[in-house]
Amino acid sequence: MSKIRVAIAGVGNCASSLVQGIEYYRNSRHRLAIGLINYELAGYKPGDIEVVAAFDIDARKVGQKLHHAIFAPPNCTERICAKVSKSNVTVEMGPVLDGVSSHMKDYPEDRTFVVANRKSAPVERILADSGADVLLNYLPVGSERATKFYTRACLNTGVSLINCIPVFIASDTEWGQRFKEKRIPVVGDDIKSQLGATILHRMLVRLCEDRGIKIDRTYQLNFGGNTDFLNMLNRDRLRSKKISKTEAVESQFKEPPGADNIHIGPSDYVPWQKDNKVCFIRIEGRGFAEVPLNVEMRLSVEDSPNSAGIVIDAIRLIKIARDRKLAGPLVAVSSYAMKHPPQQIDDRIARAMIMEFVKGD
Repeated sequence: MSKIRVAIAGVGNCASSLVQGIEYYRNSRHRLAIGLINYELAGYKPGDIEVVAAFDIDARKVGQKLHHAIFAPPNCTERICAKVSKSNVTVEMGPVLDGVSSHMKDYPEDRTFVVANRKSAPVERILADSGADVLLNYLPVGSERATKFYTRACLNTGVSLINCIPVFIASDTEWGQRFKEKRIPVVGDDIKSQLGATILHRMLVRLCEDRGIKIDRTYQLNFGGNTDFLNMLNRDRLRSKKISKTEAVESQFKEPPGADNIHIGPSDYVPWQKDNKVCFIRIEGRGFAEVPLNVEMRLSVEDSPNSAGIVIDAIRLIKIARDRKLAGPLVAVSSYAMKHPPQQIDDRIARAMIMEFVKGD
């Protein structure tokens, strides 16, 4: 199989886990390799993914080779590989725009961003010269202008976009139409982790609905210690994040309990947790004869490897779409991999659709 050539915007914890994960599974050739949903998709294995370009704004990453940059502060995710193969990719300076919230400067350098004193590199030229098939958008939550900058760069260079953050691109009719007109497949928006808070909350709600339980109210509270949670202390950056997470769960109700009875979203930043994310979910409902019942659950997971567990599939699925000359938002792939797809589909059905898609149906 040919290589899947990937560019990355934002060399943070999620990029670090993905790059390390590609190395890990490249050396684990067995089809039952633990932790993968799919070892092979239409002939593409994890080791077929190659990062060919990368962009960031942090002084400790820009100008560094990718295999060094993925371990530079403020990255704090768990180290998957003792050794990552040397990369020829140098991390280029991207445009800052709205990628850095003003409150980040009030925190120690090892926990926050240190903006490099450099001019932005020619992103479109680098994408074109690299021969990238797809760009991963790993920018901080709330980076609307920066996301749209990279989206336009994809449209101008024929590169597909996997939009891993809650800025609405694939799920926006106008942006989706632009990708369709340019004959470029796109996947988005806002990555739904392998076993994260959203997928788990969706499954619990669906279980209650399927078993005749009337849910009266529910919440989901999350906190962690990586730069994602630090960035989200600025609540002004969370409008689309809250919409994305809430709609992902609400879509599983026959009749949602109403805005006052459903609360879903990031909650706080706890520095010593680093890349560990803790989630609390509570469901209050009524069962047989309207007798009350409550469900409470706690999830603790390394946030960035959890994300990479889905992205490694999304990359291969969008490459299959490119091979087949498909264009515009990939609805089934987006519903399978994202919280805010163009169309919400039950997770079990979306997975079945993906398997049919891989077969060519």
